[in-house]
Amino acid sequence: MKVNHFKELAVYQMAVDLQQCVFEVSKHFPKEERYALTDQVRRSSRSVGANLAEAWRKRSYVAHFTSKLTDSDAENSETEHWIHTAYLCGYIDEALKSEIDLKISAIGKMLGSMMRDAGHWCGDSVKR
Repeated sequence: MKVNHFKELAVYQMAVDLQQCVFEVSKHFPKEERYALTDQVRRSSRSVGANLAEAWRKRSYVAHFTSKLTDSDAENSETEHWIHTAYLCGYIDEALKSEIDLKISAIGKMLGSMMRDAGHWCGDSVKR
């Protein structure tokens, strides 16, 4: 199956789901966290998909594609850190943290697979 647009990627769709989940959860963080935790976790979760979109456009060069996927993976890990922080501060419960962690883990595994097989995504079989 050829992927014609980054929005068709399952990992991108999961990243958008994650960002929306984080957005909804962070609406309930205390007001004093607005410019600290809330802003940070929203930015990092949104950057996962944004970096995937950039990676998609850089498929002409395997190194550039992989670099942007690495950025996406790093933002995914940063989101995990901020979610852990929210849990430690008592803003989310363990069940919600676990649910979000599962999303983060699945995205990380998919990104890792894409990075290991970057040539497949950058090869001639990909419709540009």
